[in-house]
Amino acid sequence: MKVLVTGGAGFIGSHLVDKLVELGHSVLVLDNLSNGKKENINPKAEFHQVDICDFEIMCLYFKDIDYVFHLAALPRIPFSIQNPIGTSNVNIMGTINVFEAAKQNKVKRVISTSSSSVYGNQDKLPLKEDMALNPISPYGLQKWVGEQFAKLYTEIYNLPVVSIRPFNVYGPRLDVESDYSLALGRFLKLKSLNKPLTINGDGEQTRGYCYVEDLVEAFILAMQSQKVKGGEVINAGSNKAYSINFLADLIGGEKVYGPERQGDIRHTQADVSLAKELLDWEPKMDFTEGVKKTIEWFNEQTKNEK
Repeated sequence: MKVLVTGGAGFIGSHLVDKLVELGHSVLVLDNLSNGKKENINPKAEFHQVDICDFEIMCLYFKDIDYVFHLAALPRIPFSIQNPIGTSNVNIMGTINVFEAAKQNKVKRVISTSSSSVYGNQDKLPLKEDMALNPISPYGLQKWVGEQFAKLYTEIYNLPVVSIRPFNVYGPRLDVESDYSLALGRFLKLKSLNKPLTINGDGEQTRGYCYVEDLVEAFILAMQSQKVKGGEVINAGSNKAYSINFLADLIGGEKVYGPERQGDIRHTQADVSLAKELLDWEPKMDFTEGVKKTIEWFNEQTKNEK
C-alpha cells in the first residue's frame, strides 16, 4: 500500500513512519522541517521537503496514494496565543489543503490529527467525544475547525476522514529544546543543566498522557478498521490522570513554581470507550514505565552529543 504522512519528520510522525515501513508499506513523507528533523526520517521512506500551505506543489505528491496521515501542524498552545494568524494559516488552511489534495486524488481514507485541547476546561471527567467543546486557545479552536472540515469532506465530498484526538503525547524523540516543549521535555532539559524543574502554576494540573507507540497503534488501526466510515472523532489517551508534580517527582530534583500559563487546561483524562469499540484500541504503556523509557532515550542522546 502507498501511504503519505504529512509531518513525518516530527516527533509523532517519525514514529508512525517507522511503523508503516515495518509493516511493509511504501511511505512518502512530506515535511517542511519547521519542527521536524531530517535525522528522524526512516531511510526506507521517500522524503520531500514540502509545506502543506503550498497547495499546488503539495498536491503533486498525492497521486496514487492509498492512505494519508495528516500530522503536520504548528503545535503548542502558548505559541498559538502569541501567533494566532500564522498558526491558523497552517493548522486550518494547511489542513484543508491536505483534505482537498486527498479528495482530488481519490485517496481511500485520511487519518487526521486533532488534539485533546479542543475540550478546554470541562466540569466532568473523563473527557468524552460527544461533550460540548470549549477550546480556550487558538490551537484548540484550530484543531476543532479541522475536525469540522474532516466531517464536511466526509459528508459532502465522500472522502472518508477520521480525526484522532491525542492526549499529551510523550516518549523518545519528544521536543526538549523549544520554549514551548511539553512539561516532560522541559524537565529533562532543565535537569540535564542542573537547574530546578520549573512548574507553571501549582503543579496539581492533571493529564491523561499517551505514550507515542500507543498513539501510533491507534493511527494504524484507524487506517485498517472496517468499523470506521469517516467523520468520526476518536480519543487516544489514558483513562488514568497524573499531576505535573507527580511527573516532576519521577524526573527528580528541586521544583520551583511560577505563574500559570494562559490557555493551559486544568485537567484532562480520556474516555477511550469509542476507541475500544471502533478500533479495538486502548493504551498499553504504564505511565511510570513510559517516562522511564523517555528518560533513558534522553540520557542516551545527551551522552552521544558529548
